[in-house]
Amino acid sequence: MLKSISEDVLKAAQAILYPPELYHFDSVTEGIWGGFEAVTDADVQFFHTHGYLVIHDAFSPEEVRETLDGMLYLMDGKNPDYRGIQYEPKMVKQKSVLSTEERRDIIRKIASFVKFEPRLQAISEHEGLVAVVQRLIDDTPMLFQDMGLIKPPHVGSEKPWHQDCAYFNLPLDTPVVAAWIALDEATPENGCMHIIPGSHREGPVVHFNRRDWQICDTHVLADREVMVPLKPGGCLLWHGLLHHGTPANRSNLRRRALQFHYCPEGTGKIKTQERMDVFGNEGKDVEC
Repeated sequence: MLKSISEDVLKAAQAILYPPELYHFDSVTEGIWGGFEAVTDADVQFFHTHGYLVIHDAFSPEEVRETLDGMLYLMDGKNPDYRGIQYEPKMVKQKSVLSTEERRDIIRKIASFVKFEPRLQAISEHEGLVAVVQRLIDDTPMLFQDMGLIKPPHVGSEKPWHQDCAYFNLPLDTPVVAAWIALDEATPENGCMHIIPGSHREGPVVHFNRRDWQICDTHVLADREVMVPLKPGGCLLWHGLLHHGTPANRSNLRRRALQFHYCPEGTGKIKTQERMDVFGNEGKDVEC
């Protein structure tokens, strides 16, 4: 992997730029088994109390394989109309010297893809997923954001602690649910999700433009955080105000995942300044 890139460039990309104490590796979330149909009313209440729900076997191996094939189709540039690929910032200048397969391992994110790839649209509309989201928001879900989140081996960067609602121009009382779907195994070593259970009940937090649009490092409640390792096909659902983040990938393993955001159908928008008045005035043009 990345044979065409010099050691100096790789070392620069691998530099860790955040305090390591922001992420602990000694506590793991629990979850349920049995797919979406196994979600009970008690699980829905757990979500509202703790701000998240883990379903370990939400998607079948066949669904994961089909979804990953669709993701790679776009990553490899096979749809000429698709322009939603974002590269690791420190590696973007290297893409011209890499083969198609090597370029996969410097991609950070693909965004807004459901209208360009039917296999990815299919999983965003998965009957079981949509049914559970409907129970969590107590309304008809509307997909309003779709992303593929990729932490390439060795160079996959941190996503600092944040709240998703800090990025969205939605009315502040809008119930937002994120669905994060593991396509590779997400491990402590390759940058699995870290969350702070119950933090959604503490309301919006001011964010700052530092390494990203993020909660200030000194305000992260790291003593309460837990990891969410997942096997392929596992799904983490969380509330739009839950504090969460992912450390860098310094392993030789890929960590590819999809993330969808849903809110009630017909939800309107607020002005950017209204959002910034709550989440911080440095957040004008931020992307989740």
